[in-house]
Amino acid sequence: MRLAGNSWDDPETKISSMKEPSFQLSGNIVDVVGKEIFSGKVTVKRGKISRIDRCPVSENQYIVPGLVDAHIHIESSMLIPSEFARLAVVHGTVATVSDPHEIANVLGTEGIRFMIANGKKVPFKFSFGAPSCVPATAFETSGATIDSGEVKELLRMKEIGYLSEMMNYPGVLFNDPEVLKKLEFARKAGKPVDGHAPGLTGADLNTYIMAGISTDHECSTLKEALEKADAGMKILIREGSAARNFDDLCPMIATHPSMVMFCSDDKHPDDLVEGHINRLIIRAISKGYDPVSVIRCCTLNPVRHYHLDVGLLQPGDPADLVVVDNLSSFRVLSVFVNGTAVARDGQSLIPGTGEKPFNHFSALPVTKESFRVPAGTGNISVIRTCEGQLITGDESREPLINQGEVVSDTQNDILKITVVNRYRQAQPAVGFISGFGLKRGAIASCVAHDSHNIVAVGVDDISLARAVNLIIREKGGIAVVDGDREDILPMPFAGIMSGNDGYVVAGQYQDLDRQAKTLGTPLRAPFMTLSFMSLLVIPALKMSDKGLFDSKIFTFRSLFVEKS
Repeated sequence: MRLAGNSWDDPETKISSMKEPSFQLSGNIVDVVGKEIFSGKVTVKRGKISRIDRCPVSENQYIVPGLVDAHIHIESSMLIPSEFARLAVVHGTVATVSDPHEIANVLGTEGIRFMIANGKKVPFKFSFGAPSCVPATAFETSGATIDSGEVKELLRMKEIGYLSEMMNYPGVLFNDPEVLKKLEFARKAGKPVDGHAPGLTGADLNTYIMAGISTDHECSTLKEALEKADAGMKILIREGSAARNFDDLCPMIATHPSMVMFCSDDKHPDDLVEGHINRLIIRAISKGYDPVSVIRCCTLNPVRHYHLDVGLLQPGDPADLVVVDNLSSFRVLSVFVNGTAVARDGQSLIPGTGEKPFNHFSALPVTKESFRVPAGTGNISVIRTCEGQLITGDESREPLINQGEVVSDTQNDILKITVVNRYRQAQPAVGFISGFGLKRGAIASCVAHDSHNIVAVGVDDISLARAVNLIIREKGGIAVVDGDREDILPMPFAGIMSGNDGYVVAGQYQDLDRQAKTLGTPLRAPFMTLSFMSLLVIPALKMSDKGLFDSKIFTFRSLFVEKS
């Protein structure tokens, strides 16, 4: 698919080369290379650190290297890269290791090219990866396919820094030819390979690592993380809007400090307004971990592992700096990227860019009859959500029957879930889920990993149809239906991102989040949780646009099961 004539398609689009004049910063300098903190002055000339002098100073502030998120899907912020950057720099983030496989699943390499070009328009350091699994599986409908040949071409680009998370770990274990080609191309390009192997242990884990895969961000227990780290894997401690593993994994900062990085993976806009990697620094230091070791987890460790062009507060480095009041509260006073001030006193200094939306969306409106489930025999298989985790449970529950149909059972928190193909007309897949707790209405989203079809949960077929049709009408977004009320946050960029001001989008998202919670859900982030219910590579039970899917054995599952 060629998207010609877009402003982002111009190869001459560059970050402005304008630098602030020479300046000097004084304070307590956090040296992550030398593993020490000392008082002194940092002199910046032409965007680089020209010298660092050890000397007594009156300022009590701290100067640290710019922070790095070691694994994130920018698309999950619901913002295009330039708007993401405007919000992130306020919290001291100057760079991300960004896997663009969300937009790649919708638009293929054209989507990746957009992310790169838009990111170049702002003073922020995006390192994008070559997606390794597009589509993520063969059991869902996506908008594009990226084969090994395209991966090879992507890896030749200087803007592509690594091979993105290898979610197809069965393909690695069983020597799938396409998977092996992608891994070999990354090796020949001298670029690291990210992993994605939830629960993988023992001999299978060793096989996976020996294939050249160097990181994992899917650990949910300390035992799993320690086994992987001891086998040579770098562990990315994840704390996002849905998956939250920091408290379980943070002891590794003390035991394996050189093997740990911090990441958010998926960060919704309201959470991004409140904080980013800086929050993990605050929490880790409050738990008593060595401040320099903590800061290395989001500076030196990712910079060296991913070969990032990000400064580490050393003479000759790019002047990528954060000035904070102290290391306990870590209140960000100012942020510099290549010597250019990008944030001061909680205000972003990065201007908006303005982009023309583009999309890939062909679904037609649905009706309430689209979601009928005729009664069968036995119990029904029910997806069980787990707060703060991407994994789901697998339950056998007695169905509620009404006039020969299986319907939502709000009294027992068993609701209908549907995934609707957005790329071509097809019968919606319908299943049942617990944990959402809705008492009325429905919620729907086109931010649905990894293929970004429409996913919705609701208490009745009419509400489901209305919520899905709101998404179809706007060709992407998130929506809430409650009685006569209908609200939607449109996302015209690939159906998964908005080009509007990030703070405005965050406010709109918060409004929809509050509305969803008035429907009865106890989930902290209902839309983020919803977005992962179609992620087939995470066990145990998920929904594809083709039906109910057992992620433990990678096969479809009948809705009806024998009573246990």
